[in-house]
Amino acid sequence: MAKYTSKIGRINKSDETIYNFLADFNNLKAVIPADKVTDFEATADACQFKIPGIGQAGLKMIEKEPFKLIKITADGKTPFPFYFWIQLKPIEGEENVTAIRLTIDAELNAMMKMMVGSHLQKGIDSIVDQIEIFFNKK
Repeated sequence: MAKYTSKIGRINKSDETIYNFLADFNNLKAVIPADKVTDFEATADACQFKIPGIGQAGLKMIEKEPFKLIKITADGKTPFPFYFWIQLKPIEGEENVTAIRLTIDAELNAMMKMMVGSHLQKGIDSIVDQIEIFFNKK
C-alpha cells in the first residue's frame, strides 16, 4: 500500500458543521475542482466520477464517527483498490476552528505508483484547499 497524507487545512467552522457537510457525498461536488473530476454522480453514501488521465472511480462511505472521521473505500470499477479517510479535529484554544487532513492508502504496483502517485498527492492537497475556500468564504 502506498500512503498519501494531505497538508493540514484550517477551517473557520466547527467540526460538527464540516462533518455534517462532508458526510453526504451529494455535497462533495461543491469542493472538488471541476478540472480534476468529470461526470460526478452521488447519493448520500456513494458516488461515481471520472478522473481525467486515470479513469473511472467510485467511492462509498464505510465508517462515520461523528465530527471526527469519515472512512471511504473504492466502489465499483476503479483503477486500483484504495482507502480514503477524512480527519477533523477542533483546534484547541480557538472557538469554531477545525483542522482537516485527508489520507489515501492505495494498492499501487511500482509502475502505477510512478504514474499516479504525484497526482494523488496533488489531488488530496487540492481538495483540502477547496474545502478551506468553500467553508472559509461562508
